[in-house]
This record gives sequence, structure tokens and C-alpha cells, in this order.
Amino acid sequence: MKTTAFTEKHIQAGARMAEFAGYNMPIEFSGINDEHATVREGVGVFDVSHMGEIWVKGPKALPFLQYVTSNDVAALYDGKVQYSCFPNGRGGIVDDLLVYRIDAETYLLVVNAANTAKDWEFLCGHAPKFGLTPGKELYNASDEIAQLAVQGPRAMELVQELCPDREVESMEYYTFCKTTVAGIPNAILSITGYTGAGGCEIYVANEDAPKLWEALWKAGEKFGLKNIGLGARDTLRLEMGFCLYGNDLDDTTSPVEAGLGWITKFNDTKGDFIDRALLAAQKEHGVARKLVGFEMVERGIPRHGYEVVAPTGEPIGVVTSGTQSPSLKKGVGLAYVKPDFAKAGTEITIVVRGKRIKAQVVRPPFYKK
Repeated sequence: MKTTAFTEKHIQAGARMAEFAGYNMPIEFSGINDEHATVREGVGVFDVSHMGEIWVKGPKALPFLQYVTSNDVAALYDGKVQYSCFPNGRGGIVDDLLVYRIDAETYLLVVNAANTAKDWEFLCGHAPKFGLTPGKELYNASDEIAQLAVQGPRAMELVQELCPDREVESMEYYTFCKTTVAGIPNAILSITGYTGAGGCEIYVANEDAPKLWEALWKAGEKFGLKNIGLGARDTLRLEMGFCLYGNDLDDTTSPVEAGLGWITKFNDTKGDFIDRALLAAQKEHGVARKLVGFEMVERGIPRHGYEVVAPTGEPIGVVTSGTQSPSLKKGVGLAYVKPDFAKAGTEITIVVRGKRIKAQVVRPPFYKK
């Protein structure tokens, strides 16, 4: 298994470790419910160094990214981040990702850890059409970068103490800056987050990771900073209704089916891109299934793969993500269902261990501050 620059710190802290995306990662420290509450109410830190980072540079970077992603990269400005996906040419999704615009000819792509190798192969396959050379204008820096996500309502108050050169507490959602963090120059600090609790991500070179870790924990003492594992990361993102690749998105799901029409642009500045015609047709004529949020009406915990049926017993879909919400104290989830059952307020039934349990379609987020 691969390790991150912080793996030994997690082991020393008593984390329950397990393999995730080829890495030895912390699943939980003090327990998922405690860690979840910490992020909702205070501040916690996630090691997300397993995520992939790919640079795209040069005069052809923009037209290349316009073709391989679904969103309109031309809408970005320096310091802006965009959520997008890679269409796979068959109506599915290679991966969902973040696109960072450093400048007009420099972009950073942040991709899912489990898909980094697949994404790299996908990008390299299309690079020659735009004159991009893998290893040169297209560069996979995933093994060179450490990343921490500091999340929670007190996160930016804490991180501000590490950033003497810049005011970061008022940074807007989906923006980033290059600044000195914990004495480390040119660190990337971004405000995206996948918890709905506020906070930021800090990117540094692996060799600077120990310095960042030490400074963060020293400043974090008075804020009650805690380690957070991947278990709570999943419950936090699901309470917000955020998709997880491998569960809610994959090579067979289209962005239109997944409710990601808002990151699938057909305007003139976007131009042609992979699957444009197919996705435009889906948007115009509709799809055979839609991703919806639901809450359990009766007691029961939905899980990935559970069948969804109509009140009449007719099979109508499948649960892609589900959990017992630590904040709401009830079962919540995401599921693909037939369009007739996709409207908020519709009653559906989740088959939990052979038993039909009532649920209701709702519009995420499930957790609202």
C-alpha cells in the first residue's frame, strides 16, 4: 500500500487504518459520530493527500480542457475553482474533478484518488490532438503533493493564524490563492470542501508536510482541533447530498442522470466536447433514471446496492449511497430511480434486509445549518 506524508502521524494517533484507493488511510480516530460532530460544530483535519493532482500548461491548455471536461473552463479567472467531470465518450463519467485556474495557460486538476491512473491515461489519450506532451505540458504531480482539508465552522479562524501574509477568512467559496502557510511559501489554499461545514484545503510539497502538520496542531490546540477519518468524511458529504465517484457516479452514469446538468455546458464559448451531442439529447428528451435524495420515513438504514421499489412493489431503482445521518438521527441516501418517482415528496420504499421500509424523496442537502 502507498502511504501519505502523514501516515505515521495517523498510526501514532491510534487511527483505525485500512486500504483505500491503494493507500493506507485512517478510517476513524475517536469514532465516526464524534468526528462528524467535531466538523459540524468545531474544526477537524482530514488527510486527503491521496487525491490526484495533474497540471495542464501551455497555450493549448484551455482548448484541451474545454474538450475533455463538461463544464465551461473559459468562465474561470485566476484564483477561481470549478467543479466538472470527464465524459467518457459513451455517455458515462470517467471521473468528477476540480479545475483550478492558476493563470490563462496554467491549470491544476484535482481528481479522485481511486481514479488517478485512469484519469491520467484518459488525458494522455486526448493530449496529442492538442499538441500536449505527457510529462511536459501534461504532468502528473500526484505523488509529490500533500494535502490537508481543514473543515468546520472554526476552520478559517484557525488557518488564518498560519497565514500572516494574507487575510483568508473572507475568501469566497470555490476560490483559491497562493500564499505562505505555516512559513511555507507558495502553498495553495482553496475554499471548496466536501463537508458543508466550511473550511479549506492546503496543498504543499511532500517535503513541507511535516512543517505544516506541526504548525497546524500547535495553532489548533485552543480550537479543539481533532483528526478526522474517511468514515466521517463520507457521512458529512452524504448529509450534503454530494456525489461520490464509485457510488453515485461511474462509467455508466451520465452527468444529466446524476443531476449534474449544471456542470454540463452547451454555450458557444464551451464549443465541442466529448459526448456533447449525446448529453444535449439527454437534456432535451429526458433520461430513463434520475439521481434523487431520500430520507427514511420509517426506521431503517439504507446502504449502497439496496433495491428501491414503488409502494406497489414495482422495482424502480437502486440506492447508491446511504447511511444513518449522525446530525439528523435518521437514514438518508441517494438513489437512481425512474423519472416518475423523482419528484420531491414522492413516497418510495427501500428494501432493507428483505424488509420494505418507507422513505420519501427530498431535495438535498439533508442537513441544513
